[in-house]
Amino acid sequence: MSQQENHGSTKAYVIGFILSIILTIIPIMLVLNHAMSAVPLVVTIIIAAVLQFLVQLILFMHIRESEKPGWNVMALILGMIFVITIVGGSAWIMTFNSQSF
Repeated sequence: MSQQENHGSTKAYVIGFILSIILTIIPIMLVLNHAMSAVPLVVTIIIAAVLQFLVQLILFMHIRESEKPGWNVMALILGMIFVITIVGGSAWIMTFNSQSF
């Protein structure tokens, strides 16, 4: 290979690993200890999941480091739209389908 690829530093990987573990342990401990009621717990889990997603993108997938990230970012946005639509639509259906007619 004539072009050397930038894969990030060991420090970035260690920081990402530690943050990933913390962002996984916090929701687990909150659920296991019944530390919150249902709605704040779900909000906390969603916030931890979004932060986990950002840590993975920035520190492990190097989404910011490419010279022409246009296609990668566009594909990522499209994937996020699909996921939000599927999860949101499923939650919507489960919420309104639980009522008996």
